[in-house]
Amino acid sequence: MDAELRKEQERVDKVMQVIKEQIKKLEDETGRRGKEVNVFRKNFWDEVKVNTDSFDDYLETIISLRQQAQILSVNQSTHKQASKKLQAMRRMQESPYFGRIDFVEDGTSMPEHIYIGVSTLTDISRDNFLVYDWRAPISSIYYDYPPGPAEYTTPEGTIHGTLEQKWQYLIRGGKIESMFDTRITIGDEILQQVLGKGTEKHLHSIVATIQREQNKIIRHDRGRLLIVQGSAGSGKTSAALQRIAYLLYKNRDWLKADQIILFSPNSMFNSYVSNVLPELGEENMQQVTFQEYLDHRLGSTFQLEGPYEQLEYVLTEGEVPDYQARLKNIQFKASTDFFAFIQNYRKSLEASGMLFKGMTFRGKPIITAEQMTNQFYNCATSDRLHNRLEKLADWLNKMLTGAEKIERTKPWVQEEIELLSNEEYQKARTYLQKKRVLTENSFYDYDSEIAALGRLIVRRRFKPLRKKIKELRFIDMKGIYKQLFSASIGDAPLMANGTPEGWADICRLTVNMLDENKLYYEDAAPFLLLQELIQGFQMNHSIKQVLVDEAQDYSPFQFEFLKRLFPSAKMTVLGDFNQAIFAHASKTSGFDGLTNLYGPDKTEVIHLTRSYRSTKPIVEFTRRLVPGGEGITPFERDGEKPVWTQLSNRTDLHCSIITEVTELQNRGYHTIAIICKSAAESETAYEALKKIKDIKLIKSNSTEYEQGVVIIPAYLAKGIEFDAVIIYDASEKVYGDENLRRLFYTACTRAMHYLRLYCVGEPSPLLDNKDVESFIHLEC
Repeated sequence: MDAELRKEQERVDKVMQVIKEQIKKLEDETGRRGKEVNVFRKNFWDEVKVNTDSFDDYLETIISLRQQAQILSVNQSTHKQASKKLQAMRRMQESPYFGRIDFVEDGTSMPEHIYIGVSTLTDISRDNFLVYDWRAPISSIYYDYPPGPAEYTTPEGTIHGTLEQKWQYLIRGGKIESMFDTRITIGDEILQQVLGKGTEKHLHSIVATIQREQNKIIRHDRGRLLIVQGSAGSGKTSAALQRIAYLLYKNRDWLKADQIILFSPNSMFNSYVSNVLPELGEENMQQVTFQEYLDHRLGSTFQLEGPYEQLEYVLTEGEVPDYQARLKNIQFKASTDFFAFIQNYRKSLEASGMLFKGMTFRGKPIITAEQMTNQFYNCATSDRLHNRLEKLADWLNKMLTGAEKIERTKPWVQEEIELLSNEEYQKARTYLQKKRVLTENSFYDYDSEIAALGRLIVRRRFKPLRKKIKELRFIDMKGIYKQLFSASIGDAPLMANGTPEGWADICRLTVNMLDENKLYYEDAAPFLLLQELIQGFQMNHSIKQVLVDEAQDYSPFQFEFLKRLFPSAKMTVLGDFNQAIFAHASKTSGFDGLTNLYGPDKTEVIHLTRSYRSTKPIVEFTRRLVPGGEGITPFERDGEKPVWTQLSNRTDLHCSIITEVTELQNRGYHTIAIICKSAAESETAYEALKKIKDIKLIKSNSTEYEQGVVIIPAYLAKGIEFDAVIIYDASEKVYGDENLRRLFYTACTRAMHYLRLYCVGEPSPLLDNKDVESFIHLEC
């Protein structure tokens, strides 16, 4: 083994020398290219002869400009590519590769040694590969096969052969620290070292430890929808981010980072995962939360409730009179039944029910809502609704033109002309001359000048009304949506399965919010859908890949909406229904219904059952918290049993937590989370624990993932991991409701190495005493 290690170190040394030489070459090239681009920019106009005297001169100028722009674009692109390659070489300086396969292709006798790293490296001739990119087709063998028959797929077809050996390396600073003969899977030794480390501020690439089931997600390229149901800590998010890097590599001729969008659970999570793609030499994709999209579309019209405000209500307001009605409201509006209801309602508007906003000018009506309704339903009745709206807009513009003519003769116009300052007057004249409404000679034609100024003033005052027509804001969308919750609509045959239980209360709650110009979170997507169906869908055809993380937080309604919003995109959704903590998912247990989105033939489902995040004792404890948890397999990483401590009062609780945090810090834990049930409980805990140095309170609007000691609601901690987790109060009083089982599970599964549960009074019944004694170390 020592001889083998020396031989491999000699190869690493040679590769490091090649990397060093390439870095020097690329530094010179990028420096030279950068200077060339800067010089070209400075001298851009010196190379262009601008002449517009004749059409031929004008055409020659345009051609010259285009040629110069193309040269600049090529130089910038070349500089960018060289810079990107330089960054890749610098990353490889630390660890040029992490794996090797010895592969004998059918028809040959000698094995080829394939070394695998985060980027491709060739020798100076560029004919011999020293390192293959982990995304290259042949690299898939490393992740997918033990020694024996193996194959990989290329654009030309499938290559068959035999995998003789598979090695894994741990290289730091160009020195091999360890190497393993990996017979079955990617070496547990390396994975143990990676998982045994403390957490950091950002999630990192996992290319050196990708497991076979994760590789299946990364390289999946069939159908329209990939559903990944994975247990907590199974690497769903990491695999999804590597998947983006793989897709950008495989489809680099036509797929760019800005054509991929990731819907993430919150802004803090965006910060947490922002480092992965740059580590792999790729630009970050677009990242947005669904709420940010809703705010962008509706935030100027309504005061929108957010998903965490909705969840906070569900978790803390169980005693209010309308609580059960609100739960029914949330569940119904999350359903595909409600989606179909809105579609049927939209169709019914072709016959009746459209509502419009009358137009006023200077406080007086010029076109009434009734006139609009009559025009809409009495003209072009055979046209589609959207075409009829366009014709109604044309009619409205004609009506405004007539109203403008009348307004020009009114005294207020003359008054405004007389009140014009000299500066405003000159600006108006210059504008009119530019538009050739006035000539220089018009200066002496007072009547023509006054008439032209009057037309200009009236036109400008009518401009907001014209804009309102162009943007279809004469449609009373709020009134139309509100009308959906009237008794007459509820009795109409629009609901395929009849009105839901508690329909009267649903109508009352919705109408009350609309009267206050507010929208519940469960109403935002439905309102937007109805608006799109009426005014025309604002589809985004440029997006080619949509990824949805924490997919269990999205309702079937919202997925139907996303499908229509991105009609040209493939979709990857990742989630864990054991962490489905929102009220709309309380009666569901999986993504079965999601297969109807594109149909079973275009959908593939992958299940991840092995948990890597937490130590084996923590996984053995947490998997007993959820039905079917026995199917979750812990990674063989030993550690301490979770500790459950019962206290009699909150004073003792806070003293114990302060002492515990100090002990954990002394043990070297960098990230310690005190996880609470809700934001309200988090506020209470923070006030009591502020004496802990540098402790931070994480709120729903937090944008950065914070290291150190944090207090955080369980629902904001989803997707993030911590060295140590302290459950603030796992008592019956806090977690006594069966509906909180998934939330409790979510909180406990954030722990990588250490889990402590405190409870004030009786412990939560979510875990029976038998399990407590078997899998938790008890302290009282």
